[in-house]
Amino acid sequence: MTSGFNVHNAAGYEQLMGRWSQKLAPQFIDFAGVADGEKILDVGCGTGSLTFALARAVEPGEIAAIDYSQVFVDEAIRRNTHPRIKVQQADACALPFEGGTFDRALALLVLHFVPESAKAVAEMRRVVRSGGVVAAAVWDHLGGMPGMRMMIDTVAAHSESGRQLRSRYCSQPMMQPGEMRRTLAEQGFVDVTETELMIRMDYQDFDDYWAPIAAGEGPLGKYVATLDAAERAHTDAAVRDAYEAGRPDGPRSFANVAWACRGIVP
Repeated sequence: MTSGFNVHNAAGYEQLMGRWSQKLAPQFIDFAGVADGEKILDVGCGTGSLTFALARAVEPGEIAAIDYSQVFVDEAIRRNTHPRIKVQQADACALPFEGGTFDRALALLVLHFVPESAKAVAEMRRVVRSGGVVAAAVWDHLGGMPGMRMMIDTVAAHSESGRQLRSRYCSQPMMQPGEMRRTLAEQGFVDVTETELMIRMDYQDFDDYWAPIAAGEGPLGKYVATLDAAERAHTDAAVRDAYEAGRPDGPRSFANVAWACRGIVP
């Protein structure tokens, strides 16, 4: 599985997105309906936001956490202190488990970065028992992330390469209304349910907002890293101006919406 999300180091990812996935995880767990004693698969575990939230929410029988990025896997292993959590490197489109192994398979903020996302959904269904649940959530990049769209739209206003970045960002898999629901139905799930989950991203100041991007983390960070010095200075200044919006630098809060969907394996 290739991924549309690039990561250099775990600390940079935490500042960019890990802290927000930690806030979203409890809502997603409630939506997925996790129960004590279950064997659960966390697909695309990252640094462990959902994995460790699961262990706090219930008494799991077992949690298997996988990610394609070795950087994420190493960090999740380093953080893990729970004897029933096992973390390993693996491909969401070729899960290394026998069919029917798990009671639930969950994917938090993952499928929109998997080009073959329908194949990943099919793999999650394969490894979950009959009657078990598969659930996933993805950010609504197009209409539900104003703080991130502010960056993307600012960059797009200044260059053709920025416009191409925005096109890619807003057309990733599983992000359109009803898209995950249709995919789960096509994969044969029953009782498919879709909803929206919302958190707020609260930043201390512009540096808190921009630093991980400036360091090259995530899709926009990857783009910023390609700019020459003059383009980089122009971009930094333009995004700062958008963040400050004519007010002194300081705290800002943005609402962010994720699509969430679950289905039952027949």
